[in-house]
This record gives sequence, C-alpha cells and structure tokens, in this order.
Amino acid sequence: MPKANLGDLEIYYESHGEGPPLLLVPGLGGVGSYWNPNIPALSANYRVIIHDHRGLGQSSRSMIQYSVDQMTDDLLRLLDHLGIDRAHLVGHSTGGAIGQTLAVTHPERLASMIIYASWTRADPFFRRVFEARRTLLTASGTAAYVRSTPVFLYPDWWINENLALLEEREKLTIPNFPAPEIVASRIDAIVAFDRTADLARITTPTLVLVARDDFLTPPYFSEELARLIPNASLRVLDKGGHCASETAIDDFNAAVLEFVDGQR
Repeated sequence: MPKANLGDLEIYYESHGEGPPLLLVPGLGGVGSYWNPNIPALSANYRVIIHDHRGLGQSSRSMIQYSVDQMTDDLLRLLDHLGIDRAHLVGHSTGGAIGQTLAVTHPERLASMIIYASWTRADPFFRRVFEARRTLLTASGTAAYVRSTPVFLYPDWWINENLALLEEREKLTIPNFPAPEIVASRIDAIVAFDRTADLARITTPTLVLVARDDFLTPPYFSEELARLIPNASLRVLDKGGHCASETAIDDFNAAVLEFVDGQR
C-alpha cells in the first residue's frame, strides 16, 4: 500500500472500495489498522480511507511537539494529496478531536462527521487517567504501557474472551513501538485539547456515538458534545467499551452506515 510524500513527512494510507470518500481516523494509538474489522462492511458502498498518524505505524516518526491542530493539518494535506475535496469522517477518540477541529477550521471539507468515543476537554478524571498512562510509559517502559492499554480500551468480558489475541498483538506491537517521547507528546496534545468555545459554530451534520460502558471517555463527554454542536444527534450503544468498533462490530457498523447513508 502507498505512502503519501508530503515533503517533510510520509503518511501511510490505504484506500478500500469505491464511492463517496469515508475517512476512518484512529485515536491515540494512531494506526489505520485499528479499523480492519469495519472495512469490509463500510467499503461496500464507500471509498474507505485509513491512515497512520505521523509518528506512528508506517508513517514518519517525526520528533516534534505534537498537537491536535498538527494532526488535523496532516490529514488535510493527505486529502489534498489524494485529490479529495470533501469527505465523510468517522473519528475515534483523538480522531474525534481531529474531526471537531476540521469541522471548525475547514467545514467545507466535511460532508458529515461521526465523533466516536471522544471528549470535549480534559476534566480531572481525564487528566488523571492520562497522567497514569503517561507515567506508565515514561517510568515503566514500553512493555508496561502496551500491556496495560487494553484495560483502558476494552470491557472486562472482551479481554477475558480475547486474551490470546491481545497477547499476539503485544508481541508485534512492543518491538515496533515508537519512541516514548512521541507517544508522551501525543498524550500531552490530547490533554491540552479544548474546542468547546468553537463547537457552536459547527454546521457539519454530526452524529456523536459512544458505548454506555466506555471507561476512557465516559458517555457524559458525548452528551456534552451532542448538546454543544448544533443539531447533532447522540447514539449510545449498549456495550462495547472505548473500542466498540471492534467489540460490537455489527452494532457499530450499522450506526455508522445508517447515519452516513442518510446524508447522501
């Protein structure tokens, strides 16, 4: 699969299917393969585009100060490279923060937006969770960080049922993990993120989607997003944790397709 040479960096991306462009933007982990469980269903009628964020996966591992604005700019540059003027967007967690930013700064580039398992701004709970994750990374190392991550992302029942899968992933992830400084900077970026003052300006048709048992970004964040974004809809899945797109695949895909199909 190709890489987009954007001058000062390369962004790894994949394109699946044909039809209106549908961007699937991953969260803090930042790798497009997060969406593999959803690509078959979503690419049946859409051109699904995934990418690895700068610093992660197969994209350039730039040693910079990361920010959500910078991540948004990288996505815009990728869209320009691909010749895509306007697209639907599904943003998971940090990808939802990117979606908020894009809807505020470049609304003409979005046909619709799904903000999935995201947040408005860091509150004391959010800050403490990510302080703990950052400290695990910087004080205990990559292996401790990677092995602890599922506890924040997945429900207990899913971890118990998928332990072998998680352990196989860890064997692949730990040796290829980026420099801790990159991930620590990305954590700092999401803790600093705050677009609440701009949300009332968003005109993009928006669905806010979350699972009821999301520990990392609890539903009250999604409720606030739906309240502050004009005409936004809120949908709460019965279960699935922070990664309902993987743990409740059929329910997640159905919610996405129902909304995006409705915008065509």
